[in-house]
Amino acid sequence: MLLAATASSWSQTADTLLLNGKVLTVDDQFSTREALAIRDGKIMALGSSSEMKKLAGPKSRVIDLQGRTVIPGMIDNHMHAARAAQTFSTEVNWIGASSLADGLARIHAAVEKMKPGAWVVVVTPPATLETFKEKRRPTQAELVAAAPNNPVYVQLAYGWAMMTPLGFKALNIKSDADMPSGAKIEKDAAGHPTGAITGNMVELFDRLPKPTFDEQVEGTKEFFRELNRLGLTGVVDPGGNNVTPNDYQALFKVWRDKQLTIRVAYSLCGMTAGSEFEEYKNYLALMPMGFGDEMLHFNGIGERITWAMNGISGQASQADLDKYYEIVRWAAQRGMTLTMHWGSDKNVDQLLKIFERVNKEFPISNLRWTIAHLNDGSAATFQRMKALGVGWTMQDEMYNSGDEVVKREGAEVARRMPPVMTAKKIGVVVSGGTDAHRVSTYNPFTVLQWLQDGKTAGGNALRGPEETPSRADALRFYTMGSAWVAHDDDKRGSLEAGKFADLAVLAKDYMTEPVQEIGSNSSLLTMVGGKIVYAAGSYSQLEEKPGSGKTVISQR
Repeated sequence: MLLAATASSWSQTADTLLLNGKVLTVDDQFSTREALAIRDGKIMALGSSSEMKKLAGPKSRVIDLQGRTVIPGMIDNHMHAARAAQTFSTEVNWIGASSLADGLARIHAAVEKMKPGAWVVVVTPPATLETFKEKRRPTQAELVAAAPNNPVYVQLAYGWAMMTPLGFKALNIKSDADMPSGAKIEKDAAGHPTGAITGNMVELFDRLPKPTFDEQVEGTKEFFRELNRLGLTGVVDPGGNNVTPNDYQALFKVWRDKQLTIRVAYSLCGMTAGSEFEEYKNYLALMPMGFGDEMLHFNGIGERITWAMNGISGQASQADLDKYYEIVRWAAQRGMTLTMHWGSDKNVDQLLKIFERVNKEFPISNLRWTIAHLNDGSAATFQRMKALGVGWTMQDEMYNSGDEVVKREGAEVARRMPPVMTAKKIGVVVSGGTDAHRVSTYNPFTVLQWLQDGKTAGGNALRGPEETPSRADALRFYTMGSAWVAHDDDKRGSLEAGKFADLAVLAKDYMTEPVQEIGSNSSLLTMVGGKIVYAAGSYSQLEEKPGSGKTVISQR
């Protein structure tokens, strides 16, 4: 059955036709089509190959899918993309490495192209090591052997790092007295430094030399192409640690030059403890919601609204609650979206009470506020969120740290985490993402597999069937769910006539491949707005290089 935007489509010819495939539309019915037509960056029509061929003209590009599966371009609901992109061309990437030996080999290969004395930096989730054959961290001696003439810094999330002697020397660190507050040098049983550092790594990382602006620009292009390789066409960026407005400049440069291959919806995060409100008012005075264009736009405040309320495990003081209320009331009054990092259902009542109080003054149901993480959310909590129109940005934290949750709270608690089906049944908008790249992989297929098998990075199956989504639901979280978070569900997130032609042609059929193989899937051809931004294999000759020119900044 042909699906067309308007009857006038038949009087026009398509720019591109994708034929002979399995097109998962992720529309309300999760329909499957054989082909689709694209014109002016948007989907013109979907249907059978014979129907789509009628829209071909002499200049139409025809791509034979050869039975391959096409999905809407995936959108990560919570990725620290601007930060990751800044350093992607200068850091050594361990995500996807098969072993510690492979990771060390990547360091050695990198230093072969570096000058002596240049820093080698690896920042990776702890779960990366869980996937290694060796199941352990590197030793200082191994890092020295891999890069004897370069300072090396390896960081796992925010709580552990290892440096080589050249690194300690370059940063002039001789003892704990030289360390940032909250960080300590680890010593062995004999009292000798091991090279490891424990505690808060945020300030320590800031002491490392930053990439040049040109390196940040190149890193942004490289990182986004890597995301395109994995079928991603969009991210929602919540700011985060070490991120200031200046850290968006490389991203803005790539945007202005019309070289973005990922649609970015970005937030402003609380930066200075105690001064968050003043900073929001100053920085956002000339930045209304939606400011930008279809490739990059401002998406509100968060994930850390205030430092005092960020990641708390107990109850906030009344003063902290009052300050938080003042800021989010201001945001609601101005029609602003916000997202809030929250870890536990045990104390989420204090957050929801503030949201409910604000909602009585300035209704928030249309503002698309979201709570991030909240892996143990209860049905009662989701009912309150549903009543407020608050969405849930779910990530794969349990893939990364589920084994620790079992040790701390027991297997029965972990069995329902995250409770995606409970939230879906209640009617809360559920979206999918990673929280990449310091605490989690950025690979969406890793998340899609984890949603099916419930296994941690270490291979332990935790989640029960009652909270295991179907493959269709999991893909919907990563497409339409995340598009909702970005205020773009009317423009992308599904393959329907009139929406952007953001899509990925997969190497394997996501719907039928064995569950244990989902994580190794990838895209063979990725389109953003009908432009091919990544192509591999038999499609490699089709990849289009980003154009030049300037972006016109406008209100969306």
